[in-house]
Order: sequence, then structure tokens, then C-alpha cells
Amino acid sequence: MNENDSHENGKPQPEGPKPTRFIRIKPFSLIMLIFFLVLATATVTFVALTVGDDKVVEVVKPNQVGTERKEFKKLYEAYDQLKESYFDEVDDHVVIDGAINGMVDSLGDPYSDYLNEKEAKQLNESISSSFEGIGAEIQESNGYISIVSPIKNSPAEKAGLLPNDTVLSVDGESIQGLSSSEAVLLIRGEKGSTVTLSVRRGEKSDPFDVKIVRDVIPINTVYAEMLDDNIAHINITSFSEHTYEELLEALNEMTDKGMEGVLIDVRQNPGGILSGAIDISDLFVPDGKILFQTEEKGKTPEAYPSSNGQKVTVPVALIVDEGSASASEILAGALKESAGIPIVGVKTFGKGTVQTPTQLPDGSNLKLTTAKWLTPDGNWIHKKGIEPDVKVPYPPYASLPFLDSSEEMDEGVVSPSVQAAEEMLEAVGYDPGEVDGLYDAGTAQAVKTLQKDLSQEQTGILTGDTTVGLMQKLRDKMKEDDPQLLKAKEVVLKEINS
Repeated sequence: MNENDSHENGKPQPEGPKPTRFIRIKPFSLIMLIFFLVLATATVTFVALTVGDDKVVEVVKPNQVGTERKEFKKLYEAYDQLKESYFDEVDDHVVIDGAINGMVDSLGDPYSDYLNEKEAKQLNESISSSFEGIGAEIQESNGYISIVSPIKNSPAEKAGLLPNDTVLSVDGESIQGLSSSEAVLLIRGEKGSTVTLSVRRGEKSDPFDVKIVRDVIPINTVYAEMLDDNIAHINITSFSEHTYEELLEALNEMTDKGMEGVLIDVRQNPGGILSGAIDISDLFVPDGKILFQTEEKGKTPEAYPSSNGQKVTVPVALIVDEGSASASEILAGALKESAGIPIVGVKTFGKGTVQTPTQLPDGSNLKLTTAKWLTPDGNWIHKKGIEPDVKVPYPPYASLPFLDSSEEMDEGVVSPSVQAAEEMLEAVGYDPGEVDGLYDAGTAQAVKTLQKDLSQEQTGILTGDTTVGLMQKLRDKMKEDDPQLLKAKEVVLKEINS
């Protein structure tokens, strides 16, 4: 009911058969009368709606948010001062995005991140439209972007990127201080395009450039082969939506070929979806045993038990390295502590947290660490990793820096790249003489012998296809002389024969 239902044009209406009388009201008095009637009506409405058990609305007082959330007082004051005093125009959206970024960055958590509307849209389009890029998992830590792990058969792996490599710049643009999501937007690109990364390997080494031709990233995540002695080698490169089904197919294929033992290989596997880790761990852990636990803030840990479903019954060993992270570590923890399956290799990466992304109303995205996960025995491996039962390090040549094929090395050149090349030549069976960083006659002769084996012109100059051929020979050697794989096979054969 409003005031115009009981009054017409602000004048009182007749109330029955009384003699007609006219009351003259001064303009000022008329205005005040209307004001008090409106105020009275508003007061009655306020009381009816907000007082008693039948109230239908909650009333928010002016400035209630600022009054109740005193921790924001400084933020509001700073914002007001900025708007009032800054010499140039202030973009409210940019300032607010910056404030949110600042809050997230202050957590000191490389896995929590904020993307504004534009960044979130670009990233979503990039991910949904194609699987094109270099194929490497990255993370931000202390203002720097580092490689967690290159994906198997990806351009990043073929270019020689390794876990813990620090990426300093992308196409000459420094990425120091960027979040991992911001860095991804610079590194990603269309198939066939080239990106140049400036990389530092180790704290004291000099940076070197890596030119990578972007490509379609392999979709398959499981690769299986039968080794001798009927030992299957199954490599899981990441935990994606279909990894569990791919693994079942691989296991069935290897079983049909007479599999008596299996090596599950998650080296260089940066992780992926949690459900994939759960389903795959369940294949190896006895019914009712704990797979892992999660612990949210203020809550007791929640344990996830194994089911009574399909199980792998042949002897198993798991191979890990410093590139095995997140979901790979959930698998390692479950197999180690709940199934007694031996872990072979080197200590894993050490990521023991769970992230949950939330899309905000304007299309921006807030990804926060919402829980930590624990091994079955309650161990939190964050920043610690999982130690293998059988420690087998990589050979020294496995961590040699990438050689830029556009660089030309000839007699008389002295550089760290020359020393790396000499170490590569020596590792693959070509004697360069003294490994001292000086490209001398011995180095040139070793390169000529390499060129002869590669059916190339024997110039003795290391560049172009010769450099590519040298690095390929090194990769082939690492595959053939894989000490971790050989040790894992030995462990499984011992169990089969025991």
C-alpha cells in the first residue's frame, strides 16, 4: 500500500455525509504533511519486514561491510587515496585485479593463482582449441619459472629440457616475476611456430638458448612394451581423463603376450587429475588398504580406501625421478606404504597439495590450494618428495645442457658449450681428447668421426645437423643404458624367482 491509495493529490478525502468543508493548507505545511506521511509509512513497512519471527528480509546498514570487515579499512583508504591523488587516470579493473593478485601472491604458494577475465579467456581458448605448444609442466617459485617435467615425446623433451631447468625469458622477454599461468600464455603457440627459451640449468651455470618448434602435444598417456624375460615396461606420462582406460588396455595387451612382471614408469610425469591417480593406485593396492588421505583446513584427514575391484597380481616395481610429481607421488605413496611395492630411481619432486579452481562471476578464475594430501601412513611429502627403496641416480651425462644447433663451434673456440659438447662426444664413444672447454684438434677429429657415422660432410665443425645428430645419439644412449629401468627389472626378476 502506498501513500497515493489514501490521498489524492496530497488532499484529505471526504469521510461520509458531513457538510462539505474546505480546509486551506499553506504550501509549506502541505509539503511537510506529505513528508511525515511517507516517513510513517516507511517506518511501518520497516518494522513489519524486519522485526519478529515473520520478518522476510535482513537489512544491511549503510557501510556495514566496511564496519564489520575492519581488516579492509586500510585497503579502502589506500584505494581512495590512490583515486584522489594519483597524477594520472586510474583503471578500477586493473587496480582491483592487481589487489587480488597481490593477495594470492602473498600466500607464497606457487600453485595458487589468479587470472583476470582476459587471461582466463585466453588460457581456456588455448587449452580447448588445441593441444599445441611445447609440452612441459611448469611452476613458479620465488619469482622464477622452472620446468617440473617435459611430456614424453613432446617438443620440450626432444629439445632436451629437463626437470628443474629455470626459464629466464621467452623470445627475449623476461618472465621473472610472472605467475605460471602468465608464463604459459607466452610459451604456448600454434603448431609450427618457434619459441626461444633462455634456460639456466643449475644455480651456477650460464644461461643458454633453446629454440623449440611448437607442435601438437601427444594425447596418449600410456606406452607399453614387452622386454625380455616377459617383463612389461609401461610408461605413464601424465594422469589425464582417459589414462586409467589406456592403462587397462596396456595391461591386457601385455598379459596376452605372457607378462610375468611389470615395471610402471612415472619418470618425468608431472601429475594430472586426482581421479586418475586414485583409480590407477587401486589396481595395485589390496582391498581396504589406504590409497592416500586429504586434509582440509580445520578438518581431520579423510582417508581413501582401496576397493575390491580388478587387481594386478604379477610382481611390480615403480620407477620414479625428480620429475615425478603430484598424482605420480600419490601413486608412489600408495604402492610403497600400502602394497609393499618397491620404488626404484631418485627422490620425487615433492608436491603434496590439492588445488581447486573457481570461476568468478566476471569470467576471471581463482585457483587456490584447498587441501594437502598425505600418504597412507600420514606423511606429508610436500617439498620433501618420496625417497625410493632402491636409489639409482642418472648418469652424469643425462644432465648435460642443451646445445644450440645454430651455434658454430670450430677450432680455437673456448666456451661452456664446447665443454658440454666434449662431454657428449665422450659419452657416446667419440674421443675428443681433454675435456676442457677448448675446441682443439682432438675435438675436431672426434666431430669428423661423428659426421662420418652420420653420413655427413666431414668438416670437423660442430653445428646444424651435426649438433642435432650428437644430441640424438646421447638420447639413444640414455635409452639403451637406462640404469633405473635395468635395476627395476632386476628387482622384479628377483621377486619372480624367489
